[in-house]
Amino acid sequence: MTQNRPPKPHAPASRCLRILLATLLCVAAGPGRAEPLFALDSAIGEARLTSWHNLIAQGRDADEDDKLEVVNDFINNAVAFGDDRDIWGMDEYWATPLQTLTRGRGDCEDFAIGKYFTLVEMGVPSEKLRLTFVKALRRNQAHMVLAYYPTPTAQPLILDNLDRRIRPAAERKDLLPVYAFNNHGIFLAKSPQQKSAQSPQLLSRWSDVSARTLAEQARRLDDRG
Repeated sequence: MTQNRPPKPHAPASRCLRILLATLLCVAAGPGRAEPLFALDSAIGEARLTSWHNLIAQGRDADEDDKLEVVNDFINNAVAFGDDRDIWGMDEYWATPLQTLTRGRGDCEDFAIGKYFTLVEMGVPSEKLRLTFVKALRRNQAHMVLAYYPTPTAQPLILDNLDRRIRPAAERKDLLPVYAFNNHGIFLAKSPQQKSAQSPQLLSRWSDVSARTLAEQARRLDDRG
């Protein structure tokens, strides 16, 4: 990976002061007062979103290797692993990047989805990125990672929240690929260069989270305009 990469964005001083103020309010309120805790959570979530927006804006001109590094690091560090039942009150829910970073928690799908849409917004062509269902062999459970293909026939690089290093797929002996998808189609593990005849629209959760993410992006652009 290229060593010269753009610096990771930090929350502006005003955001940090708001977090500090919320913390002081929480201490001053004493036990039994929940409101300052909500203020603190809100301020921290706002700081995460500000850092995310800065990351996207500042990283658009970087090369793709650097984009992969900073986005993989940012999402892995900004989000704590959590179960959908605990976070959203349902057994399975695919959150948008905005939702995941506001809460600061997500499961493996949310990590991969957050990286996918962040990289696309930073200018990485979506056809180079595939959300990939795998079996995590050491844990004996289903898992999702993001795969990046530098060229259509290249070995992909794996962006993961379990092993935080970006590594070629051949080095991830702990992962057994099942199938992959993006907004261009579905790809089976046995023939990763060939699209399945099935439409990605058959993945209802993917269609839903894609639509919600695009709507959120449009609202952000409107707010800035």
